[in-house]
Amino acid sequence: MRLATAANEAYTASLAVSELLGCKQCGGSRGQDEELGIRIPRPLGQGPSRFIPEKEILQVGSEDAQMHTLFADSFAALGRLDNITLVMVFHPQYLESFLKTQHYLLQMDGPLPLHYRHYIGIMAAARHQCSYLVNLHVNDFLHVGGDPKWLNGLENAPQKLQNLGELNKVLAHRPWLITKEHIEGLLKAEEHSWSLAELVHAVVLLTHYHSLASFTFGCGISPEIHCDGGHTFRPPSVSNYCICDITNGNHSVDEMQVNSAGNVSVSDSFFEVEALMEKMKQLQECREEEEASQEEMASRFEIEKRESMFVFSSDDDEVTPARDVSRHFEDTSYGYKDFSRHGMHVPTFRVQDYCWEDHGYSLVNRLYPDVGQLIDEKFHIAYNLTYNTMAMHKDVDTSTLRRAIWNYIHCMFGIRYDDYDYGEINQLLDRSFKVYIKTVVCTPEKVTKRMYDSFWRQFKHSEKVHVNLLLIEARMQAELLYALRAITRYMT
Repeated sequence: MRLATAANEAYTASLAVSELLGCKQCGGSRGQDEELGIRIPRPLGQGPSRFIPEKEILQVGSEDAQMHTLFADSFAALGRLDNITLVMVFHPQYLESFLKTQHYLLQMDGPLPLHYRHYIGIMAAARHQCSYLVNLHVNDFLHVGGDPKWLNGLENAPQKLQNLGELNKVLAHRPWLITKEHIEGLLKAEEHSWSLAELVHAVVLLTHYHSLASFTFGCGISPEIHCDGGHTFRPPSVSNYCICDITNGNHSVDEMQVNSAGNVSVSDSFFEVEALMEKMKQLQECREEEEASQEEMASRFEIEKRESMFVFSSDDDEVTPARDVSRHFEDTSYGYKDFSRHGMHVPTFRVQDYCWEDHGYSLVNRLYPDVGQLIDEKFHIAYNLTYNTMAMHKDVDTSTLRRAIWNYIHCMFGIRYDDYDYGEINQLLDRSFKVYIKTVVCTPEKVTKRMYDSFWRQFKHSEKVHVNLLLIEARMQAELLYALRAITRYMT
């Protein structure tokens, strides 16, 4: 990533450590560390992401002066450069908006005290068993003076936060079930009541961290070196491993030894790109020539919504949450269920009746000033972000594809745009891509590297990260729409 001054300082420090410890490859004495009695943690991962070669991320990070400033600001605010930031650096315009929004939610003036904010982040991330985010916010929670007893389990937190557990559960897994009764139960809980402003702050935090859990799993974010699963004290098994490799972060095997995309030939994946571009071109031409009726558009939405229920991975096994994560939420068996499974019918959410731009945005801004503006900016950047490239092609209009991805996610949540032809989705998104999208958005803890590798095999990692930005923002907006509509109904 575009390494900031802080990262350069860390690199300089690592050189100093390697000079102190020495090794045969560097002309130093290998045994000095034993004499000093130092146990050096060795990173277990292969850079910020398990899915993306470390060298590719570092290459991006060394090129852009804007990123140096962003990294310096992030380091100054948080005291760290986390792996999420390092992977998002592929898209600096989005990263700047993301960091600004997250900083405001966690650290600036707002209805909720600081330790509540981090605890809500823990609750939200735990619903998806995202130990990466849980660990980060456990540290932050303690740093701002949070009571360590709360971390023994949700039942040890104040009743006010315990009451938020039901909304957290439904919002994370089945947001279409949220009603004004959920809102009323929180606002009228006598001495444990939430104010409207506090509740909006909490809802934004919950949706932010549910979505960030999706990004964490979707991009294979590695644990931070200081967290569980991020390091080991065991010596490496490779005979020619050098202590300098540890201190400089060159701890991964040569990524080029493994063809992670499987046995698919380059020519096959090349033709997939060509076919996708041809479909995009045809759809744009057809749209200009003829327009489907409203009845036909509604029918195609229902078809796509039904079909999305049958999109699932072949290795769709249950993931049992670890105790250190599951203690932060209740009802561990509650998870994602398809929108209309088992004959249950939920009315379609029509964006024309309640949308972010006309309703949600103003409600958030009224109760939690400036946050609506920050979130709106982030939505727009993610939706409109383009470099006019697709794999090896340049000067490509990708708007049709970006809209299909965004609307497919909302379709899975039962949200319909009257002016969109949902027949386009099946033409642009193949099954492997749909499996990846649905898993990242609905059950991110089940994402595997094989899923990541199997879609868009000729596309760059930066383009796959771009896809993840679309997924998490579309998901966040869908959750917000259901929650804010319920708040609006309670208020009226």
